[in-house]
Amino acid sequence: MIRAGIVGASGLAGGELIRLVLQHPELELAYLGGNSSVGRRPAQLHPGLRLDLGLTVEAVDANRIAETCDVVFLSTPASVSARLAAELADRVACVIDLSGAFRIRTPELHQRWYPKVPRTTELADRFVYGVPELIGESLEHAALISVPGCYATALTLGLAPLTLGLGLPLKTVVVDGKSGSSGGGLQLRVPDLHPLRSGAIAPYAPTGHRHAAEVSDFLERGKAEVGSLSMSAYGVGHVRGLMTSAYVFTDAEVTERELQRAYARFYKGHRFVRVRRHTETLIPVPDPQAVIGSNYCDVAVLHDPEGGRIVVLSALDNLLKGAAGQAVQALNRRFALPEETGLTMLPVMPT
Repeated sequence: MIRAGIVGASGLAGGELIRLVLQHPELELAYLGGNSSVGRRPAQLHPGLRLDLGLTVEAVDANRIAETCDVVFLSTPASVSARLAAELADRVACVIDLSGAFRIRTPELHQRWYPKVPRTTELADRFVYGVPELIGESLEHAALISVPGCYATALTLGLAPLTLGLGLPLKTVVVDGKSGSSGGGLQLRVPDLHPLRSGAIAPYAPTGHRHAAEVSDFLERGKAEVGSLSMSAYGVGHVRGLMTSAYVFTDAEVTERELQRAYARFYKGHRFVRVRRHTETLIPVPDPQAVIGSNYCDVAVLHDPEGGRIVVLSALDNLLKGAAGQAVQALNRRFALPEETGLTMLPVMPT
């Protein structure tokens, strides 16, 4: 069995990690770490986990983690992850970070979007960007893995067939992203109180989002040609799930049939990316409610010849494929397990 630890066990993604580790046939939950929740049992923190695991949350100690764990998930703020990763590198077989501390490789770009998260370039360069469908081989034997952001996962999976597959130069990409309240974690903020959040469409990042910078950084390192990629982000009234609508302007001549075939070809054999036709179900898809509770990302591509654009729609559960599920999927590749191990749950609908 692979001994797994989770730091940040009281958060939403931490709770999902506990649930996924417990149902994973090759993992043993060996350690829970935290700060404000020290001494508490998982069932006290996450009402859905009414199990006696024989574990309580411990104060975070790098020596204890190194002794106890083969793999540790860091579900912590970026500044905390940066410090802990430096302490745990080369002491734990695999460190999987769910924060933004190591997602952006370019130092100047990291400094712009994470000015309060100091790190060394040497350590950042050792991290593998953990989107298994695109860099799976790089995850094999990886010691340090950075899990992409939730919006970034949807965007990267949506755009990759155009850039890394067809090799299309993307002159301009404009993104509209909408996310449920769980994307903001458990921090208490007035705009997230139910009387203000319920039914809202709140433009919390209308002129830019760091996940767009993350996607640009990753695609450019993959030799994709992207002129500009900008994003506006909105908070909506539901709890789980997100959707990105990417409007891609390119001078390349393509048809919708060619695009659909290219997407189907690109993701053939990748279980967790479902290429959809917009009108194939009772409701138009992709729709976040059709993936809630699963590790799927639904993607659709459409051609708008009158507007001179390609429209790419992506939907996922931000706590699973956008966080904990993708982290476990990356772990499976790292330890030579089938990618779907422990992640075979189907979506729950209606939510």
